[in-house]
Amino acid sequence: MTDMELSGLTWRKSSYSGGGNDCVEVAFTGDGAALRDSKNPTAGALAVPAAEWDVLLEAARAGVLNPH
Repeated sequence: MTDMELSGLTWRKSSYSGGGNDCVEVAFTGDGAALRDSKNPTAGALAVPAAEWDVLLEAARAGVLNPH
């Protein structure tokens, strides 16, 4: 995504983030989602198509992504 496209998005952090700047932010696009590092928001973002976003959420909810 271009800087212009990224600047027009509404970025959100999880309510579980604790309010710090050490988490991932997400913005929903017309065809999926974009993810960026809250510590360095100008470094760019990873665009994820809607189908892959759904798979990512499913894995997170199932605990597959939990490092503990």
